[in-house]
Amino acid sequence: MQVSRIALVATLLGTVVSCCAWAAQPTQTSEQRAQEAAERARILGLPDTPGTGRFPAIKEEPASLPEHVLYRPANLHALGSTKLGIYLFGNGACVDDGASSRLHLLEVASHGYLAIAPGRIRSGPGATQPPRPAPSSQSPQFNVKSSYKDLLSGIDWAVAQNADPKSPYYRHIDTTAIASSGYSCGGAQAMRVAADPRVKTLVMMNSGLFPDGQSASIPEQDVRKAALQLLHTPVLYVIGGETDVAYANSQNDFEHIEHVPIMVANLNGVGHGGTYWQPNGGRAAAVVVAWLDWQLRGDKNAARTFLGADCGLCRDHAWTVQKKHMD
Repeated sequence: MQVSRIALVATLLGTVVSCCAWAAQPTQTSEQRAQEAAERARILGLPDTPGTGRFPAIKEEPASLPEHVLYRPANLHALGSTKLGIYLFGNGACVDDGASSRLHLLEVASHGYLAIAPGRIRSGPGATQPPRPAPSSQSPQFNVKSSYKDLLSGIDWAVAQNADPKSPYYRHIDTTAIASSGYSCGGAQAMRVAADPRVKTLVMMNSGLFPDGQSASIPEQDVRKAALQLLHTPVLYVIGGETDVAYANSQNDFEHIEHVPIMVANLNGVGHGGTYWQPNGGRAAAVVVAWLDWQLRGDKNAARTFLGADCGLCRDHAWTVQKKHMD
């Protein structure tokens, strides 16, 4: 099995979780290591982007929510009557670098959402903590330092902030509009959180549950397929095509989910690295925003991206779409 250069770099940044992909890598040459180091440095040096939405976004470590990174519109007063939806995001590899998917999360936040990721800012601009040691192809160890419980604490924090007259978020949050999401290992965390009755939709990013027994020794990924039966909301899987190491697991999940609306959207050819490091999170982030606008805000225009035989994604040849119980 080969992993794309982007996926390898993403792993170095603590965003890819496939131990199987790493284990299959041949011993790297000095030239390959140098190329990866150069690409890692380039990505670390990418500036934060404010997103393409109406509310330019920023990231921060709020004192009232320790060990989390928050992505939000920079000017809360500009929201007007818009209420902030909540987008909980489990990091790839379940690391504690809450900036490891920052371009994706800034894009989501710019459309009027609070995106909450576990950890501290350990990469990119404004890093407040040193990065964890990166795994290597010779030693594919994971720095699992976050928990699905961190996503649940994000919900509790947002609900409390919305009710606190002293909080800058007082009455700015729609506490009924909560999405659980995550990248790779973070998707397994999101799956656990999706059982919470406060969650209104689940977004699995380059992720899927392992068959029972295959993930028992992988922290945070030891989620049995029975968790699929606990889902009570519509589900979107965003996968990187057949070269994505999560492809087979996502297909298996799709086959097992029969009781809630589900769509699997494959962006062909991007692999497990997705589009996280493309400007404003790339095509995948745009699809996630449309899904959130539909599921959390009832936006009919956004719904056209997903509904009907001629849905927006159905007509876009870059994507392959599967869906059940949606139309």
